[in-house]
Amino acid sequence: MPIIDNAVYVDGVRIADPPSLDMTFEHVRAQDGMAWIGLLRPTAEELATVAAEFELHALAVEDARKGHQRAKLERYGETLFVVLRPAWYIDATETVEFGELHVFVGPDFVVTVRHGEAPNLARVRQRMEAEPGLLALGPEAVLYAILDEVVDQYAPVVSGVENDIDEIEDALFTETDTSLSRRIYELSREVIAFQRGTQPLGGMLDGLLRGGEKYGVVGELSQLLRDVHDHVLRLNDRIAAFRAILDNALTVHATIVTQRQTETSLQQNEQVKKISGWAAILFGPTLVGGIYGMNFEHMPELEWVWGYPMALALMAATSVTLWGVFKWRRWM
Repeated sequence: MPIIDNAVYVDGVRIADPPSLDMTFEHVRAQDGMAWIGLLRPTAEELATVAAEFELHALAVEDARKGHQRAKLERYGETLFVVLRPAWYIDATETVEFGELHVFVGPDFVVTVRHGEAPNLARVRQRMEAEPGLLALGPEAVLYAILDEVVDQYAPVVSGVENDIDEIEDALFTETDTSLSRRIYELSREVIAFQRGTQPLGGMLDGLLRGGEKYGVVGELSQLLRDVHDHVLRLNDRIAAFRAILDNALTVHATIVTQRQTETSLQQNEQVKKISGWAAILFGPTLVGGIYGMNFEHMPELEWVWGYPMALALMAATSVTLWGVFKWRRWM
């Protein structure tokens, strides 16, 4: 059995570390205590054993076994089933990575199921064991501590995304290649995925607070959950602001790139016009020189005294005329 930690608590104090789930169940019933069991990557058979001991609902167990669930809170009789999506930020690749945590909360037990290393629930257990008064409030207090830990771990993600957005804003008017647009788009996708993981938390906490009196979430615990709820609301507001900033940045950068491309195209057109103009100017003398350079025997101008000066004058007149026309049309 992949049990990370298995303990029984009475009045917020750890009284036993049973070697098996059968003994855990017996201690809880005998001492009127609370079991807190942490599982890591359990198999279907192992999860079924836990479900049988604590009478967990089959649908919730199926979700915990399969994984890849969205963040949610569901109630099956006296048991809460909570799915959380802890996250961390990979700054080198500008990606948000997600874990998945399933929490079963009953009248006298808490069972956590993880399929990855994150989040570090050992830190949550240490915190609660250091505050027996809070832990004595029961399984809902453990759920609060887990929620608080997951929400706190979102802070480095927000900082990482914010730092990359600042870099994008600094580069917005200096980098005009498509790589920046790609970076903005990919970071925007990560922010959207992050938002999908955090958005349901507000409704989940709101539901816990609304059902507080019915399910014993009152007094100090209710205030603590309300504090986490406020953090989640602020978190979701910042993520929404990130999405808006990135959407605007993508639009602005696309506009800048288009403008720069238009300016470059216009500059190229000006160069093409100048080159074409000079080519036309040189075409006149080339044509006259080419005709008189053929050296046919029967050409009347060859015997004309003014033939050579006339040819030069024709070349000059053609070039000057074309240059004047192009200058007037601002091609030169």
